[in-house]
Amino acid sequence: MSGATSTLLEAKSIEAGYGASQVLFGIDIDIRPGEVLALLGRNGMGKSTLLKVLTGTLSPMRGSVHFGGDAIGGHKPDAIARRGVAIVPEGRHVFPNLSVDEHLRAFARPRPGSAPRWTVEALYGLFPRLSERKANAGNQLSGGEQQMLAIARALSTHPRLLILDEATEGLAPVIREEIWNCIATLKAEGEAILVVDKYVQRLLPLANRHVILERGRVVWQGDSAALDADRSLWTRYLGV
Repeated sequence: MSGATSTLLEAKSIEAGYGASQVLFGIDIDIRPGEVLALLGRNGMGKSTLLKVLTGTLSPMRGSVHFGGDAIGGHKPDAIARRGVAIVPEGRHVFPNLSVDEHLRAFARPRPGSAPRWTVEALYGLFPRLSERKANAGNQLSGGEQQMLAIARALSTHPRLLILDEATEGLAPVIREEIWNCIATLKAEGEAILVVDKYVQRLLPLANRHVILERGRVVWQGDSAALDADRSLWTRYLGV
């Protein structure tokens, strides 16, 4: 890491778990402004637990989390969200009785001191399918449309860091491609993104760096060229 001025989020020596069961053991992770970081690993290796620590739904046993230079470890989720961390959770969690348009307008929260970037109109431009269904309720959308809505809803808060948990889980291939294209667009726009997904091949051109977790520890990290060059990592840690 090259210092606080070039690091957006920094977690150091994170240990966390549930009751007497420890899940994370000394995790170090950092994300830089405008960077896409992929968090990889088989199911049950600690990815979701780490995201809970970063977003405030789980307090670490030990270690520190800084965002924009400020300590946020152990802070409540709403306080962390107000600082500019937005998560698209696994399972999407859209409201069944709110329309697409109501979702986007209800959650819109411009970042203080900056011009609104992701207006409702800009989000409809990013996801034309949502524009076509703006009057539809959340329970009238397909799984892929719900994922688009969940991403758009998170962007409406103008986050400094967007976290995508299982970004394309359970989606049809054609919809997965739409989500990947969205991530590519957001990357080009300079958004900082932490993405969890199992489609390593598709993450290679999108992510600047990758971190692999195994049994609650970081076992490898590096850029896409290094991950692509060493396919033994795929079979050893990712089950690909």
